Amino acid sequence: MTTVEGRAISPPRRLGPWPAFGLQASVVVFFLAGASAPTPLYATYQQEWHFSPITTTVIFGVYAVAILLALLVVGSLSDHVGRRPVIFGSIVVQTAAVVVFAAADGVPALLCARILQGLATGTVVGAVGAGMIDIRRSAGTLANAVTPAAGTAVGALGSGLLVTYAPQPTHLVYHILFGIYVLQAVGVVLMAETAARTPGALRSLRVTWSVPAQARGPLLRVAPVVLAVWALAGFYGSLGPALVRGVVSGEGALLGGLALFTLTASGASTVLVLRSAAPRTTMRIGTVALIAGVALTLLAVAAGSAGLFFTGTAVAGVGFGAGFQGGVRTVVPLAEPHQRSGLLSVMYLISYLGFGLPTVVAGVIVVYGGGVERAAYIYGIAVMLLALLALISTFGSSRARTPAALGAVSGRAPGTGSAAVDVCADACHAGPSGQGPSPKANTLAHKGDEHR
Repeated sequence: MTTVEGRAISPPRRLGPWPAFGLQASVVVFFLAGASAPTPLYATYQQEWHFSPITTTVIFGVYAVAILLALLVVGSLSDHVGRRPVIFGSIVVQTAAVVVFAAADGVPALLCARILQGLATGTVVGAVGAGMIDIRRSAGTLANAVTPAAGTAVGALGSGLLVTYAPQPTHLVYHILFGIYVLQAVGVVLMAETAARTPGALRSLRVTWSVPAQARGPLLRVAPVVLAVWALAGFYGSLGPALVRGVVSGEGALLGGLALFTLTASGASTVLVLRSAAPRTTMRIGTVALIAGVALTLLAVAAGSAGLFFTGTAVAGVGFGAGFQGGVRTVVPLAEPHQRSGLLSVMYLISYLGFGLPTVVAGVIVVYGGGVERAAYIYGIAVMLLALLALISTFGSSRARTPAALGAVSGRAPGTGSAAVDVCADACHAGPSGQGPSPKANTLAHKGDEHR
């Protein structure tokens, strides 16, 4: 307590631990909701500004590039300067992005807004993920796994409903998000800091990564499923609405958002259900579900069946959630603590390459190779082949055992159209006695630094 001119001044009141936890979880949810909000609007933008599907996929792809750059450069900044300034700064940038979206009058503005979104999201996920784990390790790990996919689902469906039934379809959703981000910024100001400042902030901005020798083989084996699940998410986020319009009659914007919602909501639910399953089992479930779900979806496109299309999308969503979760949990525990930063960077590089670049190729196929349905067949077959390759690889090697595998690590991926994943080993949920968190469990954010 301090005094001013003889009057006692109480210190500013801070949010309690659980309100702060909920606030940070909401930041992830609404950042990813903001990232998926434009998906139902792409058809509207195309009609107003007369651009091709290639442009749609480029607009989508620049987000993936921006978030990747932010993850690689500033993913561990909050470990040095604290969680609050990084989260607050990211909210400011995200708020600027929705302002640009609301005022957009052409493709350049959309590109600018998507770049701002990617930079903000890539910056915030590490700080928020670490902040939640600072408050409660087990709950924070689970929240890191679920909130990004949940946010993508909420944004896709909410935007679709607003575009279909509310006035000002290209403005209202961004005005709502603007108000939410302002409230969240106020909440961050009132939130207590959970990380001490440490030296090395500038040094942490260097982009470095490496793959430990013991993880190279497993990384090669899981890379196909990582590419497959994120390529599928990218396709649904960019060209999904156009595909839905060719299969289902009805309100295009709502159905386009519903398709992405179905995929990501199913993925988030799967992460919750399989959070305690063995990584290899999880990945096998994911690859089988991915193959089956994409096959059903392609059959639905050929038959023009709406029910089969959404059934296939839900099954593919199981593959999306389980495949990535199982893949990362297979690889990351093999690294020693000082090696995880580089390994996670490579995993995210694979993820976002799969998320962004194939969608641009799909846009080219749509324009020059026979339309969106042909692009869906080619894309879907490629995804199934990658998943099959990953499934075969799970039967070809024995599970490596290293001291690092006893730790628990937490990896994060947004957007999504992008989804994060619980990469905890079982030690994250139970210690040697099975009655609580292991005192030796380590939880690492992107760029590797230990949080507790």
